[in-house]
Amino acid sequence: MLGRHTAAGRRVALTTLGTLALAGVAPTAAAKPPPAPASTAAHTLGADRPPAAVVRAMERDLKLKPGQGAERLVNEAEAGARAGRLRNALGDHFAGAWVKGATSAELTVATTRAADVSAIQAQGAKAAVVKQPLTELKAVKEKLDAAAARTKTRDTPVWYVDVPGNKVVVQATKRSAATAFIKAASVEDKGVGIVVSEVRPRLFDDVVGGDAYYIESSARCSIGFSVTKDQQQGFASAGHCGERGDTTAGFNMADQGEFQASTFPMKDMSWVAVNSNWTATPDVKGEGGQRTQVTGSVQALVGASICRSGSTTGWHCGTIQQHDTSVSYSQGTVNGVTQTTVCAEPGDSGGSYLSGSQAQGVTSGGSGNCTSGGTTFYQPINPILSDFGLILKTAPAQSGTPAPPENAADTWAAGRVYEAGATVTLAGVRYQCLQSHQAQGAWSPVGTPALWQRL
Repeated sequence: MLGRHTAAGRRVALTTLGTLALAGVAPTAAAKPPPAPASTAAHTLGADRPPAAVVRAMERDLKLKPGQGAERLVNEAEAGARAGRLRNALGDHFAGAWVKGATSAELTVATTRAADVSAIQAQGAKAAVVKQPLTELKAVKEKLDAAAARTKTRDTPVWYVDVPGNKVVVQATKRSAATAFIKAASVEDKGVGIVVSEVRPRLFDDVVGGDAYYIESSARCSIGFSVTKDQQQGFASAGHCGERGDTTAGFNMADQGEFQASTFPMKDMSWVAVNSNWTATPDVKGEGGQRTQVTGSVQALVGASICRSGSTTGWHCGTIQQHDTSVSYSQGTVNGVTQTTVCAEPGDSGGSYLSGSQAQGVTSGGSGNCTSGGTTFYQPINPILSDFGLILKTAPAQSGTPAPPENAADTWAAGRVYEAGATVTLAGVRYQCLQSHQAQGAWSPVGTPALWQRL
């Protein structure tokens, strides 16, 4: 991990500031193809109107031709909806989904049952028949997570679910360390892959997403996304950037707010409440200081494009390599982060990750830099919103309606975070979630087939 960036240089004593401060189907027949979407535009969730700053940075960093960035975003958004419908149809046989291609966002969906191939192809996706369902891969990773809590992981800094490879992978500085870690987790017979690498991720330390803010007048991190809680405005960032009660100053060094909650390690999330001199906006600082607006928090697929904003290196893009990754920094292990090919440096910690106009997460840690390239990890935004009871600030403005009482947990409500596969009731009708997101008033199940499938 990288140490936090301070006004006088790198702060070594508290390097945890800015971890970039790393439905069932009948078993005797193929799954019934989900109904076709009403229209492509209905499933892009605003990707057909991409922010200019996002498109420019994508075309620069992903080496695309003019116009290909916008095309890619639309195709990725539409692929996400198709993948969600197939996930629900395949049930326990589902083994993951991913996209690839410069602009086509060619969708591949994996299943453990050969009889499902025709159903997958009927949705315009490639089919991959594999041995292990996604549920089993996640169970293996959870055993590694548990082992990490009782063993040293300095030489096994990263482990994750490799969806395209249909296996769990441990990255280690030497093979013997990976073998010992796998044995400690009792998963020697689960086909866990080993990648040997000398790279050790570290934290990048050091109310517009991507802007700088200062903690206790010394360390610097980057704002992630504006949020609200009841009537209080604030922003989400990385947990290693500060502890509850720590005070913050803005990019202009004016008094700004105070950390209300912070979780690190295990997770890398925090939120800061700002004073009345600051106004939460749905904006993220993009290329050349121009602002781009957030419209939601729909989780992108593996292989999808992603862009990051940070106060040290600005605006850079890449692709998502894998979700559900665990990273062992020297300050502690963080589970459930997403790995990307985007670069970052100290001071970028806490900054915004966007796929199109959809919020993805806040910068945690990584390796390398923006001169020679590198790898980064972000804490997904939806768990932050869910854990802390926050509402993401979006444009156009949403109602921000809080989730209803627990006894109405089955009823769809704006402000609640829904994971793919979750079911809800609205006006007496049952729906199943296709893509993880925080619900907004304009995105009810009735009119958003990109996010919800009627059962």
